[in-house]
Amino acid sequence: MDTEETNPCLETPLLVKTQENSLGYKKSLLRANIVAEVKKQLWLAGPLIAVNLLLFSLQVISVMFVGHLGELALSGASMATSIASVTGFSLLAGMASALDTLCGQSYGAKQYHMLGVHMQRAMFVLLLVSIPLAFVWANTGYILAAVGQDPDIAAEAGQYARFMIPIIFAYSILQCHIRFLQAQNNVFPMMISAGITTLLHLPICWILIFKCGLGIKGAALANVTSYWVNAIMLVLYVNFSPSCKNTWTGFSRAAFHDVLHFFRLAVPSAVMMCLELWSFELMVLISGFLPNAKLETSVLSISVNTCAIIYTIPAGLSGTVSTRVSNELGAGHPRAAKLAVCVAVAMFVIEGISLGSVMILVRRVWGKCYSNEERVVEYVAIMVPLIAASYLLDGIQSVLSGAVRGSGRQKVGAVVNLGAYYLAGIPSGIVLAFVFHFGGKGLWLGITCALFVQSFFLLILTIRTDWEQEAKKAMDRVNNAIDRVDLEQ
Repeated sequence: MDTEETNPCLETPLLVKTQENSLGYKKSLLRANIVAEVKKQLWLAGPLIAVNLLLFSLQVISVMFVGHLGELALSGASMATSIASVTGFSLLAGMASALDTLCGQSYGAKQYHMLGVHMQRAMFVLLLVSIPLAFVWANTGYILAAVGQDPDIAAEAGQYARFMIPIIFAYSILQCHIRFLQAQNNVFPMMISAGITTLLHLPICWILIFKCGLGIKGAALANVTSYWVNAIMLVLYVNFSPSCKNTWTGFSRAAFHDVLHFFRLAVPSAVMMCLELWSFELMVLISGFLPNAKLETSVLSISVNTCAIIYTIPAGLSGTVSTRVSNELGAGHPRAAKLAVCVAVAMFVIEGISLGSVMILVRRVWGKCYSNEERVVEYVAIMVPLIAASYLLDGIQSVLSGAVRGSGRQKVGAVVNLGAYYLAGIPSGIVLAFVFHFGGKGLWLGITCALFVQSFFLLILTIRTDWEQEAKKAMDRVNNAIDRVDLEQ
């Protein structure tokens, strides 16, 4: 009797100790998983950030060279570059981002041969879409003149855009190969090819613009040459590298079937990206109607350019989390996908606060990189804290948007972006700028409002995500794609 009564007392410390050991083990395992995830994301993010920055620099370098040809040439090239971004690059990059879902989840599910099929289908669609875009670029000068742009600037922009037309087709091929390699976590070849292209771009610009005397046409042809060089390098790598032998098995007729399936994901992907990028360009255009329009437009252009430069960091993280989420969902690991999103958000918040603080510290110097006029420099110094705040929000939404692409929910992302920018951000910016007379600051506060609304709803969407269900959807998407290919062969 006495023995039986003392047994529970003797066993209780052992039970508590076992529970403590179990809890300690779980914490240790979680810590190890977090560290491993951070390492994976840094391995991906570093090269992706470099690729984004190097590709962005191609257009910047060309415009800088054109700036030495005179004010008219600079205005024309800048306007043509903006038109190209709005009507071409953003649309094609958005459509190609459908491969974040399709290739990423197929790779996670170890259905490696499907990556090549998805990429071929994407190239086919994007090259078809490039044909009408080429007609738009060919008529850029007429379009600008029709909307009241200065005839001389419109003519220069039209000439620059016409000579850049071959870029559209190179960019389509390039974007598809970038997404194809990114889905496989094979990012260093992209960084190397982009680095080589940028180094070659400098002498190509100098030779064509000045030595050959082609002027603004030489700058456009330099862009064409560099983009095609980059695209060809990646095509050759994919075709001949042993690392792609399982994912690229040659051309398949199946890629030309079921194109509508790709369109159903590519269109909302493009809408999701374009709605955001177009809103920034629209704000610059609206600033032209403000009092003291030259000052307001100059400062907003500097602000947008600054955001474009620093945005390469969250864009790299967005691609990283998209890859990690799609891979893990395709592999049937919902908890790992959720962890990837949490780690990416935490990493960006740390980076965003750090970079934002540096920006605020150098706010009185930053404007001098763009202008010698004192009032421009002072206005930029006022805008920098707003830019820093918007950058933090923009980075958070970029990471969450990457998670949306990785899980194949682009339709939801497109609806969120539509509401955030065109129902909340732009209207509030116009009211602040013109009704409350905040000027350019009001327009930027509108963009910041849009980014807050976008981040808020994407965060709610992410928190409420049933990751187990998303993993099942990913497996269904992969299996359905395989079944369609088998039926067509």
